Amino acid sequence: MFKITHYRDKCIGCNACVEVAPDRWRISKKDGKCTLVGAKEKKGIYHVDLPEHEMEENIQAANNCPVKIILINGRKP
Repeated sequence: MFKITHYRDKCIGCNACVEVAPDRWRISKKDGKCTLVGAKEKKGIYHVDLPEHEMEENIQAANNCPVKIILINGRKP
């Protein structure tokens, strides 16, 4: 298992995470920001624990994020 943390309020909606991990990321039709599918929100920060087989594509999503608001296991890419 690994953890993804997403600081959604700082998202610019560039779609980079959705392109590499479409099963885990979506663009919200309401505000145009990316949404971490299955995450729980606490104080505006979203968290989800995921199985290892999803790690590679989500590391790539974090690396592709131009504003660096996706953390894997608490670390920036």
